[in-house]
Amino acid sequence: MKEYNFLAFDIGATSGRAVLGTLKDAKFEMKEIHRFPNPMVELHGRFYWDIYHLYTSLIESLTICARQRIRLHSIGIDTWGVDFGYVALDGSLLGLPRAYRDPYTDGVPEDFFKRIPKEEVYKRTGIQVMPFNSLFQLFRAGQDSFIPQEVAEKILFIPDLLAYMLTERMVCEYTIASTSQLLNPETHKFDYKLLEAVGVSPTLMCPVVMPGTLIGRLSESIARKTGIGEIPVIAVAGHDTASAVAAVPASSPNFAYLSSGTWSLMGIEVEKPIINEVSFKNNFTNEGGIEGTTRFLKNITGMWILERCREQWKRSGLDYSYDDMVRMAELSEFPSLINPDDPRFANPESMLREITAYCEETGQAVPASDADYIHCIFYSLANRYKEVLEILKSMSPHPIERLHVIGGGSRNDLLNQLTANAIGIPVLAGPSEATAIGNCLIQAKSAGLLTDCWEMRRLIATAFPPKEFHPVVETGRAPSHPL
Repeated sequence: MKEYNFLAFDIGATSGRAVLGTLKDAKFEMKEIHRFPNPMVELHGRFYWDIYHLYTSLIESLTICARQRIRLHSIGIDTWGVDFGYVALDGSLLGLPRAYRDPYTDGVPEDFFKRIPKEEVYKRTGIQVMPFNSLFQLFRAGQDSFIPQEVAEKILFIPDLLAYMLTERMVCEYTIASTSQLLNPETHKFDYKLLEAVGVSPTLMCPVVMPGTLIGRLSESIARKTGIGEIPVIAVAGHDTASAVAAVPASSPNFAYLSSGTWSLMGIEVEKPIINEVSFKNNFTNEGGIEGTTRFLKNITGMWILERCREQWKRSGLDYSYDDMVRMAELSEFPSLINPDDPRFANPESMLREITAYCEETGQAVPASDADYIHCIFYSLANRYKEVLEILKSMSPHPIERLHVIGGGSRNDLLNQLTANAIGIPVLAGPSEATAIGNCLIQAKSAGLLTDCWEMRRLIATAFPPKEFHPVVETGRAPSHPL
């Protein structure tokens, strides 16, 4: 069988990577080619993404591939969601894209809901309300008479913007568009009433295309500069979580997934969006998936709480590794639990002090050691996963027989076992590099090498066998409780 090389640009909110996926003789392998930072720029109190730095990093990655004589079949780009840039009539970029971390949208949803009620916005989009959604960014930009928005010819989400810079072709990929809170999840088209309410003409939005669509080829100048040639650029699942879910090594639809990292996203893959009073009340969201599916999910605070505690310990001279913290948690028998999604844990001045205060206010034992804090966080996350999974089960059109954990958090064996114990069904952990894998294999499917998502998933299960964790009954452990 011929060897096929696919290059995945997987770009997060702090760093990006160029990862090579090679498919040969029904075997699939991954190799990191280049890693680069993704700096956020502050200028006059506004926060932007340095899109030009990202562009030059992509060029550098392509040059490295050419130097190593890697023959690429295609290229795909995935990034974080909601953010976008403006393009002028002559094709020029109108400044740097604003960053979702910019607090300029604080309080904006409340202002917007005076025009269209919150319940109606949810019915039209199925997207949970977060202040930084594209809907609210555009609304605030209009209120501020933001010049790039006033003169723009097109609006492009970040992966589509980078693809445009590489190919001079403009598209709007479905999964990244679905994060905007501007897309109708039934029609997969932009909602004109919402666009009108934010003051944006529908002509500024490109027609939506599905994952696997050919955008174009590298421009002649880039092909010549890098030495890589005029390689096809594919619209993969442009939202990183959508690419990650595409790489879940499931054997049947009866699964839930947990994309685990600093933040956790737990959900199911469904054919139709789920939009009702229960999903609205519990702030579940409907985002685009591969092959026209919907990722019905909820955002959960993940390892953020532990990371903030770790920073505090490090400042005091205690530099615990993750292996250290897992061992410490295993030795502790601390019984108290917190609710990781309580707003008080979003960004407190002292995470340790906030955990202590929560335990005191809820009448529970207070951590007496660092190990107690870590134990509390791990058990609380497992308990929160159980609560969210129970809600998912009540709304899922199919049974949920196993939980697939993907992303960096899938390497935490202790948390995986605690989760299996809490939810009472098997946990299958891995792959940890799900996003880049999904990106590459969507390219392979676009090339006609794979027929559908299930063939993709069988290949992934063979190349990266998940580690299984089965529920066990813990002795001497107080039962978890809803928080």
